Amino acid sequence: MDEARRNLGFLNVAHFTDHYVLLVFPTVVIGLETDLNRSYGELIALSTACFVAFGLFSLPWGWLGDHWSRRKMMAIFFFGCAFTLAAAAAAPNMFWLAIALFALGVIAAIYHPIGVPILLANARDRGRDLATNGVFGNLGVAFAPGITAVVAAYLGWRAAFAVPALVTAGIGIAYLAMTRESRETVAERGRTAEVPLTIHVAAAIVAFFALISLFGGLVFHIVTIALPKIVDERLAADVPLMLIGSIATFVLLFGGAAQLVVGRLVSRFAPHLLFAGIGLMQAAGVAWSMVATGPTLLAALAVTIAAIYAQVTVGDMVIARYTADAWRGRIYAVRFFLAFISSGLAVSLIAILHGRGGFGMVLAVTAICALVFAASTVAVAILAGRVEAGVRGVQPAE
Repeated sequence: MDEARRNLGFLNVAHFTDHYVLLVFPTVVIGLETDLNRSYGELIALSTACFVAFGLFSLPWGWLGDHWSRRKMMAIFFFGCAFTLAAAAAAPNMFWLAIALFALGVIAAIYHPIGVPILLANARDRGRDLATNGVFGNLGVAFAPGITAVVAAYLGWRAAFAVPALVTAGIGIAYLAMTRESRETVAERGRTAEVPLTIHVAAAIVAFFALISLFGGLVFHIVTIALPKIVDERLAADVPLMLIGSIATFVLLFGGAAQLVVGRLVSRFAPHLLFAGIGLMQAAGVAWSMVATGPTLLAALAVTIAAIYAQVTVGDMVIARYTADAWRGRIYAVRFFLAFISSGLAVSLIAILHGRGGFGMVLAVTAICALVFAASTVAVAILAGRVEAGVRGVQPAE
């Protein structure tokens, strides 16, 4: 295995880890409702600072990644996650647990603005490698509820944090031992995009991507954070926590399947057109989930999750095509800042809306966000289509 493949392997593991660790508490919290005699809304709010930090700190990490060693930052990611998970496991009360969760959000924010540029620099087949990496992230989300529920049920909620802390520390050691610093200096990173944009077109695409990132982030986090509780209330009432987590994991696996399919499709179809189609599919899935109940809800959630994860992969492809490597850390930092800063808002919305109208109201607001997202992807597709047509028009005849 050469250096590039080793890097890609560790990036896949890191993406799995990143999403897994953030979703430990949203599953643990269901069991804590009884232990602490507090409502779901009160307890889930403890993770607000964690998700806010996850988005907010993408900006400084992305800037630092464009000016310093990306490999060293990935090492900080692994060991930092291990330390903060251990701190959460050892927290003596809810106040210190909230502090540990905030620190976890700060460290977890490293992965996306640093990992994606490393992946693009090492990719041999960009669509396939981005899709594979996306699948690992999806698997982290998918397995977090199931594994966390099992560990918490048998060993207690503290073990649900302690076990991944030990595993992540081991991965960090292996990463330092099996990878080397890139020979390319910061100054040598490419400064020309594959498809250059005019200032006006770039400004318009950036504006639409701001809406895409913000409202896509709201849809992503509301659905993934609330999924165990949606299943608990609307499908699997009065069943054990372990079964709820397993059902949630089953639904989330559809996201991984969708990303593999998209990884193949981007080599056949224009990414911006796929992006618009998936945006419309996501809006339809959320609207269906809003009215579905019983087993039909599983199908509606599967469609929603598939679209949510497929759009992340294709969105990254669109950005990579129009952005130079030297700027990617900062560009992706802004994208993920807007996408993940919305996670704190998503937690607050879940707590407020659930208390007033249950998950019917939560999903209704999510459907509105999905419509804004879909409209923005269509606008990007139109702009990108014009740019691509212009590029084809100026190519010399053979």
